Amino acid sequence: MRRRSFLKAGIAGAMAARLPEITNASPADSAEQSSSPPLYQRLPRWRGFNLREKLDSKLIGRNYGDPMPGNQPFREQDFEWTAEWGFDFVRLPMDYHCWAGPDDPCQLDEKTLKDIDKAVEWGSQYGIHVSLNMHHAPGYRVEVVHEESLWTHEEPQKLFNHYWAEFARRYRGIPAERLSFNLVNEPARITPTKYITQEMCAKVCLQAIEAIHKIDPDRLVIADGLNWAKAPLLRLVDARAAQSTHWYEPRHLTHYNAPFLPKRNWPEPVWPLQLSGGRRLRDKDWLRDTLVKPWKKLQSQGVGVHVGEWGILDTVPHKIALGWTRDCLELLKEAGWGWALWNIRGERGYGFLDTRREDVKYEDFHGHRLDRKMLELLQEI
Repeated sequence: MRRRSFLKAGIAGAMAARLPEITNASPADSAEQSSSPPLYQRLPRWRGFNLREKLDSKLIGRNYGDPMPGNQPFREQDFEWTAEWGFDFVRLPMDYHCWAGPDDPCQLDEKTLKDIDKAVEWGSQYGIHVSLNMHHAPGYRVEVVHEESLWTHEEPQKLFNHYWAEFARRYRGIPAERLSFNLVNEPARITPTKYITQEMCAKVCLQAIEAIHKIDPDRLVIADGLNWAKAPLLRLVDARAAQSTHWYEPRHLTHYNAPFLPKRNWPEPVWPLQLSGGRRLRDKDWLRDTLVKPWKKLQSQGVGVHVGEWGILDTVPHKIALGWTRDCLELLKEAGWGWALWNIRGERGYGFLDTRREDVKYEDFHGHRLDRKMLELLQEI
């Protein structure tokens, strides 16, 4: 935080200013039949991708080899291609610095908001559900230590709630079937040795859910699970919110030679994977026990589940990556859950456009290198 008192001066006025609302759907479109459970309990099997235009520019350039600088407009072609390929979901992981005013973070930059407006509009135009995610929130980003933590300090919590309230006000009237709010990315650690607890996470999430539903009671809210979205948030079972898990297991395989991790002496990629020390074989059954069963238990308590991130780096040989991907897709279909691959494009990425595998014969797709086998596998299951 730039200063400890930034909220005292500006938040009241900013909250009072009504942002323009996008109301491109009739109330009848968003009304749920009384006989159906609420949407947060019965998420559709939305499938698609994360679009990273509003992530931090240094993060994008350093980690994913994408020449696109941060805080860029979303690309209509991504929505068009997503629909053309047969998918219907995009998650927008965003850094709050993209819209926070440099002098007063309570003031939201209208230019950035209009970029988000366009993404929401394109979602409706192309039949794609849009999920807004605060990937970097006030006082929290994965593996970054903040002087004032979202999980322990009041001021970043107030700012976090303020932003979600502003989004709720701006997009009130858009059906929940078309737009959701995914609160904060991968709650895990405050410092390398201090972990976020169920109690800490529930307190922050419940405050944000209350701020959203006070303005827009029907807005679909999705909370990432704890421990990098691997563990269900049991204290949110009655919070009128769905939950999201992320699938990057086993990391020895999915993150093999990841450029954004320290160099590690991990075994050569194979699937199934046998780790040293007599540990259980990492195979499809292990994935089911590790990634599916804990979340099926949560689902049985009336909480919808979606896999908001997953994938395997292009540092892994193609045949092995396809095998792991097929196993994951079959488990996702078996569970009835939707998913969002971490990205579409970029070398040292998780997608199928512009990756850098030496063992793939790429096709030209509008000037991009297309991994046809990976795309067809994603479409198949």
